[in-house]
Amino acid sequence: MTNEGTLRDCCIAGGGPAGLMLGYLLARAGLKVTVLEKHADFLRDFRGDTIHPSTMEVMARLGLLGDFLKLPHQKVPTIAANFGGEELILGDFSHLRVAAPYVAMMPQWDFLNFLAAHAATFPGFDLRMRTEATGLMTNKGRVTGVQILGPEGAGEIPARLSIAADGRGSVLRQAAGLEVIDLGAPIDVLWFRLSRQSGDTDQTQGRFDRGRIFIMLNRGDYWQCAKVIAKGADERIRVAGLSAFRAELRSLLPFTDDRAAELEGWDQVKLLNVQVNRLKRWWRPGFLAIGDAAHAMSPVGGVGVNLAVQDAVAAANLLTRPLIAGSVTDADLASVEKRRLWPTRATQAFQVFAQNRVLAPALASGAPTLRAPLVARLIARLPYLNRLPARLIGMGLRPELPDLSLPHVKAP
Repeated sequence: MTNEGTLRDCCIAGGGPAGLMLGYLLARAGLKVTVLEKHADFLRDFRGDTIHPSTMEVMARLGLLGDFLKLPHQKVPTIAANFGGEELILGDFSHLRVAAPYVAMMPQWDFLNFLAAHAATFPGFDLRMRTEATGLMTNKGRVTGVQILGPEGAGEIPARLSIAADGRGSVLRQAAGLEVIDLGAPIDVLWFRLSRQSGDTDQTQGRFDRGRIFIMLNRGDYWQCAKVIAKGADERIRVAGLSAFRAELRSLLPFTDDRAAELEGWDQVKLLNVQVNRLKRWWRPGFLAIGDAAHAMSPVGGVGVNLAVQDAVAAANLLTRPLIAGSVTDADLASVEKRRLWPTRATQAFQVFAQNRVLAPALASGAPTLRAPLVARLIARLPYLNRLPARLIGMGLRPELPDLSLPHVKAP
C-alpha cells in the first residue's frame, strides 16, 4: 500500500451531488480537496434527476446558473397527481421567489459533469475517477485519511478531514462504526424508460389508481417511468412474466399506441430498493458523513439530491474557516449535524407518513376507483394552499445558501 504523502485539507469519498458540490465549494475557497469516484464516469441510469429550485438558487448565488441552464433540461412548473382519472394540481412552483421557480429535469450525469468541470478550474481540486474508498486511516481514535483502491492499486490519502458522501451503501460510514437508525419503507420502485413521441403531454405526472401507483417524468425524448410496488414484490412480478407486466402498463399509460411493447426484457427494468434511514451520529473526530451516507431518503417528493446539496453547502459554510486554520474540531463537525438534523428528520417524518398512510394503503386498495384524499382536494381547490407543497418540495425546510464572505479563489 502506498501513501501519497501530501496532506490534503479534505478527502471526499463519492462523486455524487453532495461530494462534488462540497468539493467545488472547498476548492473555491482555496483548499486542497480530493474527490474519489469509483466509476470511470457518471453515467448511471435511474438516478435522481430532479434539480429543485433550492439547488438552482445555490448555483445562482455562485454565478453558475446561467451556464447550467444552457444544458438540455425540461421545466416542471407544477406538481400534478391523477387519482382514478381525476387530475389535481398539488403544487405551483411559480410563486417561489427564486431565480428558477420550477424543477429542472436533467440527467444527473450532466449535473455532475457540470460541477466537476467548474471545480477543475480551481488549482486545489483533484478528482480521481476509478478510485474507490475502501477504509479509513486512523491515529489514536482520530480519522487521518482515506484508504483507496485505484488504477495503480491500493493506497492512502492523508487528510485533515475525511468525508463520506458515498451513498446509502457507504463503505466509509461502516468503517467509521457509526450506528444507522432504520425507519423502514413499505415500498420499492421499478424504474424503466419509454420513448416520448410527438403529441404526448409534457406534464410530469403521478397516477394513483386501483391499487397501483405509476409515475412518469418528462425527460425530453423519453419518459422515465416509476412503478411503485409493495416492498419485496419484485420477484413475484418477474416470476409472473414480462407479458403480464406489459399488460398492466398498457392500462396505466396515457397513450393510444402500444408503448409498453418497448420493454423487451427484464434487464430494462431496474429495482430501486427504497430505504429511509439516518445515522445516530454523523461524525467522529476527523470524519463526517453527508448526503445519502448520513440519511437515505425515500423517493417521495424527489428531494434526495437537493438535501444532499444542502448538506454540502452547510458543511462548506461551517468547515471552510476551520480547514483554512488547519484544524477541524469535534464541535465544528457536530455543528454540521446540528444544522442539518432537523430538516432531515422532519423530511423523513413526512416521507414515512406518506409511505405508510398514502402509498401503502393505495397499493393495497381493491376499490374499483381511488378517490383523492381530502387534503389533496383541498390543496388543489384552494390556490394559496398549493404554495405550501411547492415550498416544501422546491426549497426544503431549511434551504442553505453559500456563504459568499468566505475566501474565493478566482478561477483562471
